[in-house]
Amino acid sequence: MQSDKLDLDRFDRRILSVLASEGRISVTDLGRRIGLSKSPTQARMRRLEERGVISGYRAMLDPIRLGLDHVAFVEVRLKDTREAALKAFNAAVRRVPEIEQAHMMAANFDYLLKIRTASMSDYRRVLAEDISTLPHVAGTSTYVAMQAVKEAASEVFPNPQRLAE
Repeated sequence: MQSDKLDLDRFDRRILSVLASEGRISVTDLGRRIGLSKSPTQARMRRLEERGVISGYRAMLDPIRLGLDHVAFVEVRLKDTREAALKAFNAAVRRVPEIEQAHMMAANFDYLLKIRTASMSDYRRVLAEDISTLPHVAGTSTYVAMQAVKEAASEVFPNPQRLAE
């Protein structure tokens, strides 16, 4: 996790706010929206990309329309939490496509995983064949989501003013 906070002015914050919800907007239209011409807008975008603030552009897929509407959160407890064990676990997690998110926790368990599958039977297969066989797993607890109330990565900074905080 990078801890270097960049100084962003109001134009940078507005660029990020617009791109977070409208990633396909043209540079010309973006410049119009934020009050700059195309060239300085493009230069600011390039700088934000080079500094890693903008890490990429991608299509947002609707998992429900793709038939992936089963979501489970899994608490994982490890047998070993030394650095080598954590690295092995992290590397193995990255290879399981059904694991949508993985977070190391400061809790009475070590990791929280978000698993997305098509059905409970698919989830049971992933749990048995993939999650339970990850390196150093001592045990798991599963919580099945009934409904996503809010799930939008693009809304992390909907208000440009929040980026100034």
